[in-house]
Amino acid sequence: MKLIEVKDIYKIYNPGENEVHALDGVSLEIDYGEFVCIIGQSGSGKSTLMNILGLLDVPTEGEYIIDGKLSSDLTDDEQSEIRNKKIGFIFQGFNLIPSLTAQENVELPLIYRGVGAEERQSLSTSALEKVGMGHRMTHRPSQLSGGQQQRVAIARAVAAAPPVILADEPTGNLDSKSGKEVMKMLHELNEEGKTVILITHDNSIAEQSKRVIRIQDGKIIEDYINENIKA
Repeated sequence: MKLIEVKDIYKIYNPGENEVHALDGVSLEIDYGEFVCIIGQSGSGKSTLMNILGLLDVPTEGEYIIDGKLSSDLTDDEQSEIRNKKIGFIFQGFNLIPSLTAQENVELPLIYRGVGAEERQSLSTSALEKVGMGHRMTHRPSQLSGGQQQRVAIARAVAAAPPVILADEPTGNLDSKSGKEVMKMLHELNEEGKTVILITHDNSIAEQSKRVIRIQDGKIIEDYINENIKA
């Protein structure tokens, strides 16, 4: 079964005379276990597409099917449940809560999922150790470098073991060394069986992906398997 099926999706802002087609008839399929990079310049529609894939926004027209379920048939609660249980989000801006420690930030989504305190502590500790942040669990974001904050954000995304990782420009605010480390982690997650969908404007990031979907002016202009993956 396909994980994701997007069928002729449009996203139109300001319908009427000055309407903007952020997405203009996009169709694609993503299988379980793929590592997919969606690449495009600013304004290409890639972030709009990511928001629809993550059930953070709805298309104006067309169908979005995730895990066999038509998104338009899902209630708000059902959509929230898929976001909580199926998708781990990683953002360019880290989106960590400044007043919380690294461990508390990782535990937050687990609280929403109703995970008990003891299990939360175990899962968050394990996730932070996995990304090499076991020694910084009690530090707050302001006490961490950008690369360390993104590691905490990755730990938060994977602590509950969601099958899908949706990463929006995850290396965008990082130096090249930290960016390479983040990409290595994403590849390791993919090797463990997670589906990774990566949004970027950076060609060098796309070159590290198994499948590349290039979007421009709201349309997919390329969708290919990358035979020459650069480590």
